[in-house]
Amino acid sequence: MNRRRSLTALAATAACVGLLAGCGDGSTDAKDKPAAAGAAADGAQAFPVSLKNAWGTAEVKKKPLKVATVSDGDTAIALALGITPVITPDIEDGDPVAQYKQRALDKLGAGKLKTYDDTDGTAYEAIAAEAPDVILGVNTWEMDKDYAKLSPIAPVVTYTDKAQADTLTWQERLKTAAKALGLDAKAAEVIAANEKATADAAAAHPEFKGKTYTYTVVHPEQISFMSYEAQDPGVFEKLGFAKTDKAKNYGPDKNAVSLENLDQLDADVLLVTYPFGDRGVISPTELEGNKLFQSLNAVKTKHFAVVPSENSLAQAIAYPDALSAPWVIEQLTPVLAKAVAGQ
Repeated sequence: MNRRRSLTALAATAACVGLLAGCGDGSTDAKDKPAAAGAAADGAQAFPVSLKNAWGTAEVKKKPLKVATVSDGDTAIALALGITPVITPDIEDGDPVAQYKQRALDKLGAGKLKTYDDTDGTAYEAIAAEAPDVILGVNTWEMDKDYAKLSPIAPVVTYTDKAQADTLTWQERLKTAAKALGLDAKAAEVIAANEKATADAAAAHPEFKGKTYTYTVVHPEQISFMSYEAQDPGVFEKLGFAKTDKAKNYGPDKNAVSLENLDQLDADVLLVTYPFGDRGVISPTELEGNKLFQSLNAVKTKHFAVVPSENSLAQAIAYPDALSAPWVIEQLTPVLAKAVAGQ
């Protein structure tokens, strides 16, 4: 499964602001010069590079010029590092390209990415036909079955433990990929820029500090309490918000909220998203028209907001990466500001 295919694991997570702080200048021709000009800044990095992973070792003998990706998250990593992949999975399936990805493509002068149909999984032959120097797979859940077929094509850069498919931060994934690409300094630059931008956004909104919040996702099977106690501090907390005392009642395997217990959602600020629209367990109209929901203090005082999903914001919050992070804050901060102000 591509990390962006499913929204069932939606969760609050780290994000940053700025206009594509993670993207460098790049090539306009993915096949002839797929590595961006920004990549040259790290040209002195030593090769060969040997990277162990859960299935073997990736031996990258020289600085890669042709990079293939096997997930949308890996494509985001390449673009954030200033590299246009020679081939990527077709995550959009005909839908409009996410705004933050289009920004990166425009900045790199890349036009439209060459893609393969990943409906039935990774298209090994399509990847092999591009003769990549390296394959990025640090952001996929499918490496357990893909590695044996990908590794004969090119060195596969992926995680060192199978459990890391879920646990690595976007910063860790970025740094792993950067090491294989000779772009350690560029990765550090991207991370530092995002951290500064996040801090700047928090400083610009002191009214956020200390406000409790609940982030709720309406899934097809349940209403999910996503800002549970064990959830790593994410975009909301980096901006100054704090979890409610009810967060201790929920966890990654126990986060369903019944209609009888909607009072569990109350907080200084209540945020709900409907990534499945009317295919959720309850429609937006039904939930927001529910008498118990309307009785919540956050709702009565207008400290309630819907986080948009049609523009990929909810998805980008769930699956953060160096490319989407700036755009998330850009889109989310105004929503939060209005909710705090009760507008």
